Amino acid sequence: MSRPTFFNKAANSNDCNVYGFFEKSTSTWTYLVSDDETREAFIIDSVLDYDPISSRISTDTADGLLDFVKEQNLKVTRILETHAHADHLTAAQYLKRRLGGNVPVGIGKHITKVQATFKSTYGLHPFATDGSQFDTLFSDGDEVKLGSLKSQVLHLPGHTPDHVGYLIGESVFTGDSIFMPDVGSARSDFPGGSATDLFASANRLLALPPHYRLYVGHDYPPTERQETGYATVAEQREMNKHLKSGTGENEFVEWRAERDATLASPRLLHASLQVNLRAGALPDADEEGRIFFKLPVRVPAGF
Repeated sequence: MSRPTFFNKAANSNDCNVYGFFEKSTSTWTYLVSDDETREAFIIDSVLDYDPISSRISTDTADGLLDFVKEQNLKVTRILETHAHADHLTAAQYLKRRLGGNVPVGIGKHITKVQATFKSTYGLHPFATDGSQFDTLFSDGDEVKLGSLKSQVLHLPGHTPDHVGYLIGESVFTGDSIFMPDVGSARSDFPGGSATDLFASANRLLALPPHYRLYVGHDYPPTERQETGYATVAEQREMNKHLKSGTGENEFVEWRAERDATLASPRLLHASLQVNLRAGALPDADEEGRIFFKLPVRVPAGF
């Protein structure tokens, strides 16, 4: 695993330190967010490596993250998810075990809606849809302390109904609620998604003070630049190609619907959801120790 990018914290002494780890095969940013005073840290949107061709899971990315935590002498106090990702597997349960088993895994409380939807899709029986696979279910406005710092949970639906962001100091970890200005916005066509909600969530972020940093969950950069973890609110207001200031809701919703209709399903969709609904746990093994992911197949009528 490559060395992380250290995003210097803002001038405000009450802000956090942010280390970003970019996982190239899924274009995912994982963030390690720490408090200088106490050395406590949060892990946000971790990655468990999965190769769908060989059906092999590995922990190289997560192990690199753990090595860095140890090197920096940090104490991880929470493992956080912005939503149930459909494009990569979370390493939350693996990290929890390696960190001693007591670090809570948290997500937005509307994960229950996503669980109920995909329980049927994948025929998951028995499977609890009350969010009990997670240690903490967050509501909008909940405060969670990171050492001496306060953080606030922001419900940011649209990409998915369970989506949340984490406001820590002057930094917001936005997941897929907004992307870099030259990428724009995420799809909103997953079950429970809504372009209208996505527009409202993005504008909630754009209403924050202009110097606040919005850290994105993925980056798909044009060829002329490398991966970038954040843009300021001011930069997003001025340059976001889908959501800059002056963009109307109807204009955005119409464009987003047209764009989403052209998109293929994410490459790791089925494996990701079946792990992420379980807070990073794998499906139960059979009597021979084998683990299987279910793959829904559509067939024509009368086949």
